[in-house]
Amino acid sequence: MRCQPYNGHEVYIWLKSVQTCLLCDETTDSIHPICMACEQELPWLIDQCDRCALPMPMAGLTCGACNRHPPAFNEVVAPWLYDFPVDALVTRFKHQGKWPLGRLLADLLSETLQHRFLEGLRQPDCLIPVPLARQRLRQRGFNQAAMLAKWLGARLGLAVDERVLRRIKETPSQQGLDAKARKRNLSSAFALTDAAPIIGKHLALIDDVLTTGSTAQALAELLIKAGARSVDVYCLARTPKPGD
Repeated sequence: MRCQPYNGHEVYIWLKSVQTCLLCDETTDSIHPICMACEQELPWLIDQCDRCALPMPMAGLTCGACNRHPPAFNEVVAPWLYDFPVDALVTRFKHQGKWPLGRLLADLLSETLQHRFLEGLRQPDCLIPVPLARQRLRQRGFNQAAMLAKWLGARLGLAVDERVLRRIKETPSQQGLDAKARKRNLSSAFALTDAAPIIGKHLALIDDVLTTGSTAQALAELLIKAGARSVDVYCLARTPKPGD
């Protein structure tokens, strides 16, 4: 079983000189193990819904779902579409324990967030990873959202609390379910261990991929009801609307 790395130590030492791109194996002088060509060819998410980051035909729009039923979270920050090669990188990190790929994506996400903070996005008081159920955590050996949160927290100088939320209900995998089925699947699946640390705080939920937003919605509602001032969502990638 893979074990989640000890909090106090770095898992991988990133060379600050010449590295090899993790995507094409070519030499790169970047501070990250990805060459400029591969980084530029990633499926960057440009035009998106101002609330849920759903891909849109132009910038500055809000999707119909968010107009009809505004989500409990304020905004989603996701650098990429869940498309090749990001989908393959996330899958290898999440299901095969390829931690260097997760670290690379987390570092690139942190750069996106730093840029957004300079543009006026409010920095959160704390990063909170989406929790895994105990059985799934035992099977996988680590919570990919918690690892992303720790890497982001270290890069951005933000606090991380992975104990605030817990998953109290074992649910079937969300993969392949539509929005209504995902919402039913998540009914009463999460709980707070202690509301005191989040009262009046601006929080950011951390996850790998946002699909329908059901998980983010359920957790944001729970945190807001418990006294959080506001909730944003930071993730690696956003899926398009089914059929697009």
